[in-house]
Amino acid sequence: QVQFVESGGGLVQPGGSLRLSCAASGSIFRPIVMGWYRQAPGKQRERVATVTSGGTTNYVDSVKGRFTISRDNAKNTVYLQMNSLKPEDTAVYYCNNPSFPEPWGQGTQVTVSS
Repeated sequence: QVQFVESGGGLVQPGGSLRLSCAASGSIFRPIVMGWYRQAPGKQRERVATVTSGGTTNYVDSVKGRFTISRDNAKNTVYLQMNSLKPEDTAVYYCNNPSFPEPWGQGTQVTVSS
């Protein structure tokens, strides 16, 4: 079983930036695809970005051009660079394996507000 620890969230003004990290530990971490998800209050969790082991990325339309997902397989870590943040990006952000989901981590809170 793999454990995920997300970090890097915080309070930021609209237009600001944050870089989230997801560190994986436990069983061998070799997922072909990893993803970042978010859950806003009162809403279902949604997947916002994925990255393959080869570096191919995919994004939900609402974050295209603003968010960049990347991974460092040697460090068992996945990142999410978030630029031009908007209030609607406010949510708890999580990482997981879209193909074979592991237990969810605690997530990291991102709040975009002036």
